[in-house]
Amino acid sequence: MKCLNDYRMTIGDHELVPIMIGGMGVDISSTDLALVASRLDGVGTISDAMSQTVTDRRYKTRFVKDKVKLYKHTVGKTDKSEVQFDLAHIASAQAIHVTKTMDRKQGNGLIYINVMEKLGMNNPKATLQVRMESAMDAGIDGITLSAGLHLGSMALVKDHPRFNDVHFGIIVSSLRALQLFLRKNKSLNRLPNFIIVEGPLAGGHLGFGIDDWQDYDLLTITREVCAWLEEQQLSIPVIAAGGIFTGTDAVNAVEAGAAGVQVATRFTIAKECGLPDDVKQEYLKSDEDNIEVNTISPTGYPMRMLKNSPAICKGIQPNCESFGYLLDSKGRCSYIDAYNAEVAKHPDAKKIEVCEKTCLCTAMRKFECWTCGSTTYRLKDTTVKNPDGSYLLPDAEHIFKDYQFSVGNKISLPDSVS
Repeated sequence: MKCLNDYRMTIGDHELVPIMIGGMGVDISSTDLALVASRLDGVGTISDAMSQTVTDRRYKTRFVKDKVKLYKHTVGKTDKSEVQFDLAHIASAQAIHVTKTMDRKQGNGLIYINVMEKLGMNNPKATLQVRMESAMDAGIDGITLSAGLHLGSMALVKDHPRFNDVHFGIIVSSLRALQLFLRKNKSLNRLPNFIIVEGPLAGGHLGFGIDDWQDYDLLTITREVCAWLEEQQLSIPVIAAGGIFTGTDAVNAVEAGAAGVQVATRFTIAKECGLPDDVKQEYLKSDEDNIEVNTISPTGYPMRMLKNSPAICKGIQPNCESFGYLLDSKGRCSYIDAYNAEVAKHPDAKKIEVCEKTCLCTAMRKFECWTCGSTTYRLKDTTVKNPDGSYLLPDAEHIFKDYQFSVGNKISLPDSVS
C-alpha cells in the first residue's frame, strides 16, 4: 500500500515532498505555517492579500493609519475613486512580508506567495505589478497566480531580472482556462513552472458557477489537464487541490497524473495557522450542514464558508479608507452598492443588514469571514478533545507528516492533550 512519501514532485530544479500548503489570506497561511512546509522539504505558501494590513499587525508598521489619515474626508461618500494606494507603500509592505519570511527559511523546500488578481486596489495593473516585483526583489521562490485568469500578469514582470528564476504557477479549475492562459502568454516564451488544478470542494473562492459546481470532480479535471499536456508535449507538473483530506486522497490524485497536491483545510486548525484560536474551535465544532457556498463575495466568485460566519449579513459602513483592496479601476465595489441600496431602503435605521454582499476586506481583517473547505466538518476527527471540551490544536508538522506517511485513509491523531 503506497503512501505519499513514495513519490517526489519536481518543480524547476527542486525535488520535493509532493505537498504544498495553500496560500490562505488574510494571513491565515502565516509565515510560521509556510516555514514548516519548507523545512520538511515541501512547499509553503504565504498570501499577499492585504499585505499592508498584515505587516501593520505583525511588524508594527503604520500603512493603514497613514492611508486613513490621507482619505478620511471620503468616509461615508459613495464615490471612492479618489482612494488610491501608495505604490511605494505596497512595495515596502510586500518586501517586509516576504523578507521576514525568507530570512527564516530552513530546509530544502520552497516558499511561494499567492497573488490574487481580484485585488484590484483601485489600480489593478500597477498594484499587481508592484506586488509581484517587490516579492521577487525580496527573494521569494515562486508566485502562485490565483483568483483570476491572469492573462497579462506574467507580462507585467517580464523585464524583471528574476523573471526566469522565480517559479510561476497558475490556479485553474478547467482545461479551457489553462489553454487560454497559455495562449495569451505564448509570446513570453516562458511556460509556468507548475499548474494547480483546483476542484469544486476547495475552500474560499471557487472557479465554478454557483449553480453547477457540484457537477465537477477534481480527479476528472486533473486527468483532462494531464492528458492534454501530454498531447502537447508540455512537461509542466500538475498539482491537485480541493477536498484532499487524507494521505490516501493525495496518493489517488498522484495516481491520476498529478505531481503533487495542494492542501489547506486541515492546516486551518494548526497551531501555526494565523486564525485566532477561538475561530479554529469554530471550525472544529462545525457540522456538514453548517457549510455553504454563497455569493456574498464582492469579487463575483462563489465562496465556501461556515454559515455562522459573523461577516454574513453584517451591514458595516464601507471601510475603503482603511482597506479598499477590492476596489476596481473606477473605485467601485459591489459591497458599496449593496450597502447604499439597504441604506436607501431604511433611511432612518440605526443599524442595517446587508446580506447580498459582505465587506470582505474588513471581514477578513477581523477574521469574521470563515471561509472553509468542504471537508471542514471532518476536522474534529483529526484531533482529540481536551478535558474542558475544546479540541487540541495539532502542530503543522504533525499534519504534514500525516499526509506524507499515512495509508489506508487513516489519520494519525495528536498523542497528547493540553
